Order: sequence, then structure tokens, then C-alpha cells
Amino acid sequence: MERIQLEISALSQSVAFNQSFAVILAEVNGNRKLPVVIGMFEAQAIAMELEDIPPSRPLTHDLFKNTLETFNISLVEIIISELKEGVFYAQLVCEQNEKQLIIDSRTSDAVALAVRFKCPIYTYEPIMAEGGIILEEDVSENKDAAIDQIEKPEKTIKNSSSYASKSSKELENLLQKALSEENYEIAAKLRDEIKKRG
Repeated sequence: MERIQLEISALSQSVAFNQSFAVILAEVNGNRKLPVVIGMFEAQAIAMELEDIPPSRPLTHDLFKNTLETFNISLVEIIISELKEGVFYAQLVCEQNEKQLIIDSRTSDAVALAVRFKCPIYTYEPIMAEGGIILEEDVSENKDAAIDQIEKPEKTIKNSSSYASKSSKELENLLQKALSEENYEIAAKLRDEIKKRG
């Protein structure tokens, strides 16, 4: 069966499902997109890795990656292997001592692990033909902006313009506080402000 390689094109809030997000997987050698509905936790896990924001303590996907590596298991690729009644199913293709291991996974978890292991994502042509769409305008072409699409509870959102008046030391303290509280949207904005100052 023909395999199609995918890459993460964008993360956005799902219009169809409340409190959910969509990871848009783009066909590497084509113009179709595969939108996969995921939860907020998985969206944050993917966005944090794309934005290179280290958590203060390992998140579930980081813990799983660390566990696999401890037992000398590498994640070679993930395959979105089935589409049943609108739900995507995935497999983790792993290797340990030259032996291949296949583990069933939710697609959202598989993608969160793929970005951590920097391994390719594949699907099959029948799944792409059934679930793929061609978007007139991409949700986002910029992976660096992915975390900006992830909404947080209202009380955690702050205006980034207020950071301009803070000293570099204050920004560093706020960044550490945001990371410890897992407020990753704020952490991304603080990190950007710190980077701007060189």
C-alpha cells in the first residue's frame, strides 16, 4: 500500500469541537492536508516541542520518550494506519536491538512523540483520500507561530506589550514562573521578548 509522508503544518483551535484543537498534517509531496482533532494537553505538548520550550518537569510524552531511551528503544516512525468513523488510529514503529516493535497509539500522542524523536510521520493513500482536504488558505505556514494558536484560560493570558517595561532579570523570573506553572503561551511570549533584547 502506498505510503505518504506528512509534516506538521499548523496547530489551531478546532471550530467543530469545543475545547479541542486540530493538528494539520500536510502531505510532503502534495497539497492535501490531514486535520486531526486533538485535546488541549496534546496540543500543548506538540507546541512546546515545536517552540523548543523545556518544561520544568517532564511531561507525559517526555517521560515516555525517556523511558523508551532508557530501555534502548528508538522510535523510527509513526504511521496513521486507520480511519474509522472519523477517528484516526496510529502505530508507533520502534526498534530495539534490531528487532521491530509496533505499538498502538492515539494519533495525538503519536504526533507528540514524533516531534520529540524527530521521526517521520506517514499515512496510507486510502486514508489521505478519505480524510484529506485541500485548504484554500493554510491555517499557518509558520511552525514558530504554532503555540500562539493554543488558548489558555483567560486568567493566564497577559498582554505581551507589558513585558517591554520589565527588566531582563524580571523577564527571566517571570519565564521560570510561567514554566513552573505550565503556562506555556506566556512562556513563549516571554522567551520571545528576552530573545529580542539579545
